[in-house]
Amino acid sequence: MSIGENIARLREEIHRAAEGSGRVGSEITLVAATKTQGASAIRAAVEAGVDACGENRVQELTEKLEAGAYTGAPLHFIGHLQKNKIRKVVGAVDLIQSVDSIALLSAIDRVAEELFITQDVLIQVNIGKDPDKFGVYAPELEEFLAQAAEYPQIRVRGLMTMLPLEAAEQETRDLFAKMHNIFVDIRKKTYDNVAMDFLSMGMSGDFFDAILEGANMIRVGSTIFGRRV
Repeated sequence: MSIGENIARLREEIHRAAEGSGRVGSEITLVAATKTQGASAIRAAVEAGVDACGENRVQELTEKLEAGAYTGAPLHFIGHLQKNKIRKVVGAVDLIQSVDSIALLSAIDRVAEELFITQDVLIQVNIGKDPDKFGVYAPELEEFLAQAAEYPQIRVRGLMTMLPLEAAEQETRDLFAKMHNIFVDIRKKTYDNVAMDFLSMGMSGDFFDAILEGANMIRVGSTIFGRRV
């Protein structure tokens, strides 16, 4: 099937999952995970109506920006961001989904100040306490957000998570539900420069369950582009 056909079928699944959680498909932001994809494939996904593109690697992001691959869609950075590569990302993307430390937050704030911009970010939460994943542990999140409010060039727009690869289906549902409860709880509180607009969780293998449990942003690669070889 073509990329456009894959996205059309994916939208049907998104709408069905959204209905299962009392919402409609238009409330779910579809981010095309474009890691290793060429410019022509990304352009096809943008033309087919993905809501945003998400890149994992800074070098790929820079090369594809120069090729105009993402034109027509917002651009997110969804991979682990090293501090020595921040200058290539801040201001180049609409949203950094993977902020996982105060040191990284502070560095992003400094570069954003130099560029006279406010950088939107999501805070990555390690909800599964997976030692192989980055992110803030849930019990530390409120203190993290209180500190984030001290950086005026940062605007926290929500939370992101990645689950352990070996998680079974019920554990996946439970972790997504736990993440949503945290998201809802934080929404009730007030922090400067913090708004809980987006809960980014779910990828090709588990986006349906993520939406059922409350995600309003998903990051999908192989379901759109086919499996990487």
